[in-house]
Amino acid sequence: MKRKREQIEKGRSEIMVAMEEISLVYDKEDRDNNISIQFLLSVSKQLLRVLDKIGPTFLVLRHDIQQNIQRIEDFNANDKSRSSSLTEIILKETDDGTIRKVNSCTRALIWLTRSINFTVALLETLINSPNLTLEETVEDAYNNTLKPWHGWISTAACKVALKLIPEREYFISLLQGKCKDFEDLKEDIRNMISMLQPPLDEMKSLLAKHELEKLKST
Repeated sequence: MKRKREQIEKGRSEIMVAMEEISLVYDKEDRDNNISIQFLLSVSKQLLRVLDKIGPTFLVLRHDIQQNIQRIEDFNANDKSRSSSLTEIILKETDDGTIRKVNSCTRALIWLTRSINFTVALLETLINSPNLTLEETVEDAYNNTLKPWHGWISTAACKVALKLIPEREYFISLLQGKCKDFEDLKEDIRNMISMLQPPLDEMKSLLAKHELEKLKST
């Protein structure tokens, strides 16, 4: 409590601001049931805060995330008769026979899960491998999360985007926001990863259960 009060006085990092927004939904989650659509959307919208700090480099990835968010929001708005869990998306589209279609909500769920996984890997590498440049940090996270599922067009686009990534120090300064202490930022990142990892693992398990975890982009 003391550290949090001190940090508020010094200013909050962008990570803390994002984490507070996610917490508004996370604290209401029913741990005995499936992860809610609202939680996935909240996390996905906040991870855009991180990608935006990299600049226009990942506009394609950002566009894809925004498109997938919109698809799931439309599903949630149009099907109030069902519960708002991620499992319901998969079950409904399995029944409809649309689960593997390019514009399915299930595909949106898959790619949002992978985008969250990418962001977690990026932040983890950022604080655990201080000798890497930001380009190397992003490339490492990309190679271990998104690249295995991308087609050659997406892979080529990301390869070009990597050359336009800003300096590590600039990225960190943007993430720090009004919080000027890098040690505080690192603790915020660790706290965010600790919050996101359990539901992320649950989302991966859900996809594996329905044999969807290896679905590639078209």
